[in-house]
Amino acid sequence: MFLDLSANNKPRRRKAKKVKGEVYEKYTPPKFQAYTPPPNPYYRETPKYNSVSSNTAINTSKPERKEYTGTLVKGIATMHKSNAVPIINDEEAKDISRMRRG
Repeated sequence: MFLDLSANNKPRRRKAKKVKGEVYEKYTPPKFQAYTPPPNPYYRETPKYNSVSSNTAINTSKPERKEYTGTLVKGIATMHKSNAVPIINDEEAKDISRMRRG
């Protein structure tokens, strides 16, 4: 590191440069005021819902399991990996088994 030493072995001090352009005063923030929202006449009124009331009992039991009771679908085959295909007749079952085996 290079220091410019004068004859007295003291470093020289540089002159402060003058600021060009406009000089602004120091900023002082305004005093704190608590926020109070202005009154708004445009709020809508929320209606009361009668669908849920303390007088009505709500059914939370488990629903019945849905099962196929028809006679059209005879079974379910797996075409490729987990692709389930409904089987309607014996001919369709033979076609699917031939497709799987090559």
